[in-house]
Amino acid sequence: MLRSLCYLLLAIVAGALTVFAFAPFRLFWLMPLLLAVPVVLAQRAPRHAFLLGYLWGLATYTSNFHWIYNSLHDIAGLPAWIAAPLVLLLPAYLALYPGLATWFAVRVDTRPWLRWAVAFPAAWTVTEWLRSWMLTGFPWGAVGYSQITESPLAGFAPVTGTLGVTYAVALSVGLIALLPLVTWRSRLVAVLAGLALWNGGLWLKGQQWTSPVGQPVRVALAQGNIPQSLKWDPANFESSLRRYYQQVATTRADLMILPETALPVFLGDLPSGYLTMITNAAAINHMALATGIPRRTPDGRGYLNAVVALSDPTQPYYAKDHLVPFGEFVPLPLITGWIYQFMNMPLSGFTRGGENQAPLSLAGQQVAFNVCYEDSFGNELIGPAARATILANVSNLAWFGQSNAMSQHLQLSQARALETGRYMLRATNTGMTAIILPNGEIGSVAAPDSQQVLIGTVTGHTGLTPYMRYGDLPVLLLAGVLMLLTLLTGWWRNRRG
Repeated sequence: MLRSLCYLLLAIVAGALTVFAFAPFRLFWLMPLLLAVPVVLAQRAPRHAFLLGYLWGLATYTSNFHWIYNSLHDIAGLPAWIAAPLVLLLPAYLALYPGLATWFAVRVDTRPWLRWAVAFPAAWTVTEWLRSWMLTGFPWGAVGYSQITESPLAGFAPVTGTLGVTYAVALSVGLIALLPLVTWRSRLVAVLAGLALWNGGLWLKGQQWTSPVGQPVRVALAQGNIPQSLKWDPANFESSLRRYYQQVATTRADLMILPETALPVFLGDLPSGYLTMITNAAAINHMALATGIPRRTPDGRGYLNAVVALSDPTQPYYAKDHLVPFGEFVPLPLITGWIYQFMNMPLSGFTRGGENQAPLSLAGQQVAFNVCYEDSFGNELIGPAARATILANVSNLAWFGQSNAMSQHLQLSQARALETGRYMLRATNTGMTAIILPNGEIGSVAAPDSQQVLIGTVTGHTGLTPYMRYGDLPVLLLAGVLMLLTLLTGWWRNRRG
């Protein structure tokens, strides 16, 4: 009994420490070691395999997503007695997936190689994929992100996407778990397989999948640094408009992007004089200007979290499609609607913008926009990216205060740049505003929680990475076939004896 309790405690501690594997700490090598803890313990205590994986996941997601409390309690004003259980509810749900993956590996076969080198990586990958779309999905915190971009395994991202990097991490964990279970010859094979995997990723990091196109473009990314408590305050409205006008009027660039809902009013309700002033200021500087701003749907019945080209009102706009549950739409309103009487949550009923929207034509470039949370869904962005030369994300992470959320979101954007081989421009309210290179590295970044305009030069890119061509399908097929293989071999073995 005492030994089992120690095992469970070790799984919890290992999960809590995974926060150091992700940004801003980026100790990527920690992730395979920490994930190996519940796996090795599950081999010793197979009856507790699900619980070990579950507790590891619960600690992992609680430590990495604790900042949700800031948005619910500190910003939205939800009482602590409601906010705290809601914050724990998400990790409690997400932890089901690592629990299921560990349980499957232990149950499917007793042979070490099949259990840990075949069944576990496949099951872990499939469950990570499932949580990326079940109940609208929450892929944030997938173990593959811990490898972006410092790890050799990041080299797999343009080929397999981040899901393939997740598979590589899980396979590394399985090979570690094998070491105490097999002969010295098999240990040598496991070590060589691990070295081949990591060196293969390192070799892929040196490959170029896309090529520059067109002339360099000078870009400017605004960071207004307006506190969330003031953003929608009518008394602060004129101050917000003035701040962004001054940033536009004093900036010299080919393209300037303002953050998500930078102008805190519906597009049709902007003072006409202000709209003329800010577009004229951009025109004087020969600068294309795009901003995040809410706008009404064409039928006037709903509203959209949009990005609009103010410098060219004849262009189509981009509207956020993958909305945040509880933040941008109300899931199951008959059940959850009562919560909103305790919260200050403006515009919590957005309408979806639609899939695969066209890029905006700005400064001679085709810019594929996404808004905030959408940056965590790489498979949804590869379609628009294929028609674009540059990617751009507009965000407002003031909801999460001075937490790890900003750094973690920057890491997601790095993954999207790496997967598509294109520059990623990030314009945010409070941080991390950044220019990310096509290889996923950070070119430049603005200091968080500061008012400034980040300026740099980028070049459009064309061409398709393997991931843009095939998406997650190859990795899912591989993982699915391997899971089926282990099920069939286990069934055949039991049938024979």
